[in-house]
Amino acid sequence: MEPTIYSLVDEGSVGRQVLGAIGYRHNGRDFHSSAIYDFELVVITVCEGMNEAGVEIEHCTNGDIHYQLLYMGIEDLKRWVMAGENREIVQCFLRGEIIWDVEGELTRLRNEIIGFGDDIRGQRKFIEFAKFLKMYIEAKRYTQDRDFLDAYYNVLQALKHYARIELIEQGILPENSVWEQLRPLNSVVYKLFDELTDNKETLEQRIQLVLLACEFTIMSKMADCCSILLRILSSRKEAWSIQELRQQPELEHVREEVPLLLRKLVYHSHASEVTSESKGSAGEEREIKYLAEKSLL
Repeated sequence: MEPTIYSLVDEGSVGRQVLGAIGYRHNGRDFHSSAIYDFELVVITVCEGMNEAGVEIEHCTNGDIHYQLLYMGIEDLKRWVMAGENREIVQCFLRGEIIWDVEGELTRLRNEIIGFGDDIRGQRKFIEFAKFLKMYIEAKRYTQDRDFLDAYYNVLQALKHYARIELIEQGILPENSVWEQLRPLNSVVYKLFDELTDNKETLEQRIQLVLLACEFTIMSKMADCCSILLRILSSRKEAWSIQELRQQPELEHVREEVPLLLRKLVYHSHASEVTSESKGSAGEEREIKYLAEKSLL
């Protein structure tokens, strides 16, 4: 790495506190996403004070090298790891060379991600389950409407989230190529993927078969995958309103799926609902609130 590259990622040039930088070189023959496409070198600069700024990009040259500078906040990076978002940038962060680490923060974060400890695994599994459930419901709706192409797309997306759950349960951090990661594991979901994409049955029959398997998986894995939500529900004697739950920091990444998760937990007897009179309500209107089932406490 040329010394002049260091000068491009100092605090003065970025206008905020820089925690460090990582350089990632990739094989130009491989296709990459628009975030790093067509650059031999990508420099990831991690900063503080970039709340909700997303990724800022600069294109630079140093001699014969064209490279791309990506500026991002450390909280954004942590959020992407938890939510499984921007996987390619995360992979560059994990596989690149640390060229600058002011207080060792990047090394600590990278070791934490690579170690894939219980906290990260539990959060990732919960998030993937919420997305799995949402895609399964969408696939069922399209199937009932006999819109089999949209149903196929949604059930395929559901299987990808299911695949990530299986990898997480094996202690493996999911990457972009989940099917390649699963191939050597003799995985149930990989067999379902084969049934959906390479089977002699009609499209409708393949979708129905996979949906049936997904339904069984949802029932069998729900309590374990939703342990974070169930723990919150059981953390106090009073029942929780949906508004209170959606404000919980641990549920930030599944805020949109919380209503669906709650109804499924109630339906499968993992949670119960109680009613109370709504503030300012008139007549018989009562608010539904939620508790974990006592048998799960």
